[in-house]
Amino acid sequence: MKKFVLGMLVGAMALGSAPTFAGDAVTLQLKWVTQAQFAGYYVAKDKGFYNDEDIDITIKAGGPDVAPEQVIAGGGADVIVDWMAGALAARDKGVPLVNIAQPYKKSGLLMICPKDGPVQTTDDFKGHTLGVWFFGNEYPFYAWMNKLGIPTDGGPDGVNVLKQSFDVEPLIQKQADCISVMTYNELGQARDAGFTADKLVIFNYTDLGNDLLEDGLYAMQDRLEDPAFADTMVRFVRASMKGWQYAIDNPDEAAQIVLDNDESGAQTIEHQTYMMEEVAKLVDASDPALNAAAYDRTEKALLDQKIIEKKPEGAFTTAITDALK
Repeated sequence: MKKFVLGMLVGAMALGSAPTFAGDAVTLQLKWVTQAQFAGYYVAKDKGFYNDEDIDITIKAGGPDVAPEQVIAGGGADVIVDWMAGALAARDKGVPLVNIAQPYKKSGLLMICPKDGPVQTTDDFKGHTLGVWFFGNEYPFYAWMNKLGIPTDGGPDGVNVLKQSFDVEPLIQKQADCISVMTYNELGQARDAGFTADKLVIFNYTDLGNDLLEDGLYAMQDRLEDPAFADTMVRFVRASMKGWQYAIDNPDEAAQIVLDNDESGAQTIEHQTYMMEEVAKLVDASDPALNAAAYDRTEKALLDQKIIEKKPEGAFTTAITDALK
């Protein structure tokens, strides 16, 4: 009888679920929907790199109605992916965001115009309609127009700004003379719609010296003052960069991992593979430290355009990435 009861207990234990992982809980809020733009984080989770660093990760996808700055300010995330312009604008309004790492070293932002259209050079912008994303994505565009001395309130000497959808429809439907695209996303969509490179005039923000820092990692200043949380962020960044390196080395597998995490079902393996190959050109997985010159350029552009009213103090820290060395 005792052997029978013991056998039942052993069997029940074997059938039971495995013990849940009890690492430090970290919630990451992404800037946009699940796609290879964020492949490093999904790969790090899938490959157990966060577990290896004793981190229990939750990754929250973004979208057109999600502002990462508001999510973290409201306590809905521990760390966010954000463009620096949006993060500094939020800090200027009282949300004490701090850049803790900068995986994306280059900008993927372009403006494209049909080669048979009215815009061939920046001198042709005046009097035409340019498509621009908003929700914090408009800041690089406005900084660029300010640098060119072109008003953005319409009129013959200015440009008309179209609040562009997050696709290439405004170009297809001829709602705008030029539209915004990312090298790793909408540029591919434009190509698929027949707007191949030979049929486009392409303005590259980086080549023109107008690139502002894009996908960086941000946490709240008060939380970083807690040594335990700061240590968690060091481990989080280390695991994330390991994920990015794996994704860059294995783009096809990374694209599939992203697809497996896409609950919307909207993504395709073909586009995610294309995206991963392009994203790899922008990310430096071996060095997530913030480049001081790039920060200064971004800050100056925002101050010149009065997107931020005062020079930020404490908007970034090197303590997290320094601890990786």
